[in-house]
Formats: sequence, C-alpha cells, structure tokens
Amino acid sequence: MSRPPPRPIKRLLIANRGEIATRIISSARELGLETWAICTSGDASHASRATHTLELPSAASFMNISALIDLAKKHQIDAVHPGYGFLSESEDFSRRMWEEAGAVVVGPGWGILANTGDKLRARLLAEECNVPVSLALQRSTNSVEDIRQFASKIGYPIMIKAVDVGGGSGIRLIRNNVSLAAAVKRAVEESPSKQVFAEKAAVDGFRHIEVQIVGDGRGKATHLWERECSIQRRYQKIDELAPSVVSDRKLVAKVIQDALRMARHIQYFSLGTFEFLVNPTTKEYYFLEVNPRLQVEHTISESISMTDLVKVQLLLAQGVGINDCGLPNEFRQPESPPPAHSIQLRITSENVQNNWSLSIGKIASFQFPSGNGIRVDTHLISGHPSVVSTDFDSLLAKLIITASTWPDAVRKARRALEDTQISGVKTNLDILRGIVAHQDFIDGKCDTQWLESKQQELLKLGQQIFVSRSSKIPQESTASGSGPAITSANTLFRKGDAWSITLTSPTASNRASTQAPPPHHLELTRVLRNEFPTSLAAEILLTTPSTSSTTQPQTTSYTITLASTSASASAATSHHRRGNPLDPSHINVPFPGKLVEVLVSEGDVVREGDVICVVQQMKMELEVRTHRSGRVTWITEAEDGEEISEGILAAIIEGEREARL
Repeated sequence: MSRPPPRPIKRLLIANRGEIATRIISSARELGLETWAICTSGDASHASRATHTLELPSAASFMNISALIDLAKKHQIDAVHPGYGFLSESEDFSRRMWEEAGAVVVGPGWGILANTGDKLRARLLAEECNVPVSLALQRSTNSVEDIRQFASKIGYPIMIKAVDVGGGSGIRLIRNNVSLAAAVKRAVEESPSKQVFAEKAAVDGFRHIEVQIVGDGRGKATHLWERECSIQRRYQKIDELAPSVVSDRKLVAKVIQDALRMARHIQYFSLGTFEFLVNPTTKEYYFLEVNPRLQVEHTISESISMTDLVKVQLLLAQGVGINDCGLPNEFRQPESPPPAHSIQLRITSENVQNNWSLSIGKIASFQFPSGNGIRVDTHLISGHPSVVSTDFDSLLAKLIITASTWPDAVRKARRALEDTQISGVKTNLDILRGIVAHQDFIDGKCDTQWLESKQQELLKLGQQIFVSRSSKIPQESTASGSGPAITSANTLFRKGDAWSITLTSPTASNRASTQAPPPHHLELTRVLRNEFPTSLAAEILLTTPSTSSTTQPQTTSYTITLASTSASASAATSHHRRGNPLDPSHINVPFPGKLVEVLVSEGDVVREGDVICVVQQMKMELEVRTHRSGRVTWITEAEDGEEISEGILAAIIEGEREARL
C-alpha cells in the first residue's frame, strides 16, 4: 500500500499558512467542504475565511507531525492539505497521518513521496527512463573530501544540493576550491537528513523549465504544458512564466514527453512538477528533480488552462477519475503552445539592496491592482493587522497576469506593478518593475544567472519607473522601501492638527494634591512621512508651559520622528550590543534571524572576506563576512539558536597596526 484508498472528504485541515492557505480554503469552500485552518498568535489573517480556526502554540508547530495528528483525531478530520513547504514532501507525515489518524494527506501518497522527494532517487528514476541527467556524485554524503574529489574529476563549476529539501534551500553553486568547504557545511546544515550530493553545474545559457503533470495513479498521466522559472535569486523563483518563452517548441515538447514518461513509469498520482534545465542554443537539457506537491507557481498553469488545480487534487483524492476532475477536455499537443500567456510575480518582504534579507515589520497599508486578466493571491486583509516576522517566509502576495499574447501580458504586468503599493516594510517591488520593463525580459532572453548578473541595473530601472509614476500621483507620504504609497497610513494627519499633552509621573499621581500639571501643546506644521502607526516624521511647534508666574510659555520648532518597535520584539528588547555602521572595526549583522554559530574567537586573525558568523533566515543559512583584515578583539555574547535583530554587533576587528597599539 503506497497511499490511502480514495474516499469522500467532509472535513479538511489546511496544514499551512499565508496566501496558499487562503487559496486552498477557497477551492475547498466551492466543493462544500468544512475547513479547519491553523495559525499562530499574530499570524491569523489566512484563517479568516475558514469554517474553524485552531491556534498553534508556536511557529514550530507547523512541522510537528505528532501535534497535527492529535488535532486531526480530536476534530475528526478526513483529509489534510499540506500546501507547499512545511510537511508537503514528508513521506513520514503522509503515512503517519493515515495510519494514526485515518486522515488522507492530499497528494501523491507516501510511496511516490519516497521515490521522488529524495533528489538522488529521482535522478535514478530519470536514468531508468532514459531521460538525460548531468554528471553527479552517485551517493549522498556530508563529507567535504568526497565532494572535493568529485570536483577534481569533472571540474568546476559544480552544484551542491541537499537531497531532501526544496524551495531553494540547501543549494550552493561552487566555482572554485576556495569556497568549497564552507559551502558544503552550509548546505549540509540546511538538509533535514544532513546529506547532500554534487553534480556538474549547468549554468550559462540554461533555462529552468518545469512540466505540470497530473496522474491517476494507474499509469495514466497528462500535462498542462510547461512553466519557465529562470528568474531566480538564491535559487528561489520570483518571476514565472507559462508557457516558456523558448521558441523551439520541438525542444520543449521533448522535455514534456520525458516528464510524462517518468510519471507513467512510476504510476504517478495527483499533481507533480518535473523540473529540467534547458539550453535553447545547444539543445541540451537535463532532468533536475520532481516536486511531488502543489507548486507556488501553480497559478499560471491554472490561468493558461482554465483549471483549478487545488480542486483537481481534492477530487482525485476522493476517487474522481482524471477525465472528470476539471481538466480541459481538448487534447494538448506538447509542440503546440496554449492559447494564452501568464506571468506570476512574487511580492516579498525583502530588502533587495541588503542581499535580499528579510524585512520585518507591520504592514501599514497595501494596494493591489485590478482589471481584466489580473489575479491577486494574498493573505493580507484590509483592516486586519499583518506582521512580517522571522518565523515564516517573506511572501506577501502573488500577482498573476494573463493575456492572449506575450507582449500583451508584459504590458499588463507593467501596469499591474505600477498599481501595487505596500508600506510598512521594504519589498522587492522595484526590482520586479525593472524585470518586466527590461528588454531582455521582453525578448525572452533571461537564463538562470540573468537576475544576479543584472541586479543593480534592474533595481535602478525599477526605481526610475516608480519615481516617474509617483510624480503623477498626488500623495503625502512615502512607503517604506519602495517609495510612496497612495494610502500609506491608517490615520491621516494634516498641517494644523494639534494636541494638548499632559505628562504626569506615577509618583505625582499618588500625592494628595489633585492639581493637574500644565499641558504642553504640539502642533503639526508639515507632514514629512506618514506610515503611522509604523512610523511618522513631521515638523512641529512644541509649546512648553511656563514654570513660574514670571516666565512665559516657550514655543520651539522641532522635527519629530516616531518609529514603532512592536513589529520586532527582538529588536526592541534585545540586550545585545548594537554596531556602529560608521565604525570600520564593527562587523554588524545586516539582517534579522536566528544565530546559527559564531566562527571566530577573540584573538583570531582574520582576512577580508572571512566568515564571522552564520544567521538562519527563511530556511537559508546566510554568512556574515568581514570587510577588513585584522585581529578579533570582541565577539557577540549572543548564544547559538538565539533570535537576533538587524544591526547587532557580531564582532570587533582591529587592524593589525591598531591591535598592536
């Protein structure tokens, strides 16, 4: 038995959060299912439309299989939809949920998860089906020496990959021997099993193309064409297209046919994505991996095929046949492209200029586009507070743009991004605007290295577009990270607003005297930036009361700046020393996250570029490197595993001459 038998679903638990939870709830409601959402305190907006909401004790509970099984048993859950990420590729979760709670985990079942979720096993499947794969280490390892020997045989560059994790985690591109040891260590740490393998890197000129497969579990499988996901940062996709813009449809058809051959060989069930690297110039292509789950970018396959893929999953799990679950009836010839083009743009809470680090804070306001061919998937709800923290990933929303031709889709995407505003956190909106406006994107010439090679150019282009657009829109305030927002605050302040302020100390209030102290008077003369309650900057007149009968009230001009610290409790309450960005001896942590380890000790001599510490953020382990050579004279007292905020001082490094003085 490799998966549960089909049966009706009445009660569905959504074991996820954010936009994908809202997406699953929508389809489940249309099928008349009773839905159960799970959330943590302060992160519940995705649960607003579920029939029931269950609060988890912590973010880690999303990965606690035993706790989720207990919830399923307690509430008599029939099925669990894992979404993507978290436990969506866990063979153990799928099997135990059925065996211990009698609940079906929507998806391919534990048998297929075992054969496809592990990247090395998936490569073996490809080889069995005569599908091209790149040269690779044939077994998993955590040894630097094993991978060094492999690299010496086939030459650099190589790619190191964790065998059992997706979403861009556990992947490192290595171009020389110098960075090998550190990269292997980081990839191993990001792997749940602490195992990685290595393969010859296919980078220059290669596109990332993946095929959306639907199987009935008995050897019948079909496709919904392909998606192109070449525009990535840190091996994580931010802009996806369907179909691919590769013009050679015969080459694309070979990739689709190979994906189908693999799916039929293992009698694939439910949704799956078979991923490849394709070089349109040399006509080479290689199998990468299988994602045996719903993908973040499933939306664009839905748009070009007029299909609800979540509904397909739920119907297949209940025993509905593949021909009756809502797939398009017409025959889909791989060489013939679909009749529409769709683009997905992932809007994330990230500081692009600071190595794409997570931007934490409270969403002060947002505005999304509308119109024909524009879909927005998001968990943000007007009037419902949303906070970005280090507990979860940075995805805020997905814009899905669909049109009958590629040029129309690009023009629509540009307009949609112009109409999108988010304030309170920094976002990647500027670089998305730059991407869709760049001629390479319009011409379909973006390979997997394109974004990193053009990042500064794209960011500048996007900022220019934003400034040009913003100058035509009347507004009072600027949005954090991406310029002005049309409505950037929950509270509107105007010139002339005034308040009387009375300050009373706790000791004074306990005295017998009931005489109130004289009030101060504050008047706004100019609003500079209004993102209240996240932040506020304004010019004011402050009138202080007279201190005696002989003195007059004093009125003074000030600039007042308010900045909320509630969005980052760690920053507000941290007792750790903060760095001075103007002091060249200070090595500061440029982003918030969890401290994994400090790699230096006091007295160590380091060279420019050496790693000082490692911080985990959004499943990725990021290195903090020194910008100078010298001797370490102080290191942070923060403990491994502790949450730290942006700007914490990691180490002090004095130059050799300074250290001797």
